[in-house]
Amino acid sequence: MHTTQATLIRLTRLTDTSWIVHWFTGAHGLIKTVAKGARRPGSPFAGRLDLFFSGEITFQRARRGELHALREVSIRSWREGLRKNYTSTLLAAYCCQLLESAVEQEHPDPALHDLLDRALDHIDNAEPSLRALRHFERELARLLGISHDQRDAELSLTDALYQLPASRKELFERLSGNRDLRSSEPENHS
Repeated sequence: MHTTQATLIRLTRLTDTSWIVHWFTGAHGLIKTVAKGARRPGSPFAGRLDLFFSGEITFQRARRGELHALREVSIRSWREGLRKNYTSTLLAAYCCQLLESAVEQEHPDPALHDLLDRALDHIDNAEPSLRALRHFERELARLLGISHDQRDAELSLTDALYQLPASRKELFERLSGNRDLRSSEPENHS
């Protein structure tokens, strides 16, 4: 059994009663667990498995494969403010997606875990902003060792990861106030 601090970054339905839960931890990196029976009424996991929650988890490593068995969850941060508007939720999801695309499974990195928790806490308590998005990208590039002084973190991350999560475009438009860029262009009626 392993006990660690973890942040829930993705939920995937496994069966009618169970979830696959992706966690990012400082001690074990990105791990996947199976929460058997978590979708049943009265489950001990009821109300404890939702995106962006952080706390202490206990899991048992799988003998084979990457899906470990989730045994216990104790939430310390519910981050209810992340659900205050769609843009906050989108920014939090983007941070999780970007981090997940940048790390290898089960490679511990406490600094990256700390970066994600600080980003989610900030979004939980403040309005979403381009500054927050760019700060997260800059810090991620720095911690990954791919930042360049004269270059945007977005470009460094794109070079290293081949592409950024698709949600970035909509998020960038929302945060910059350019919700629908095409509608502001003059139409050509020739």
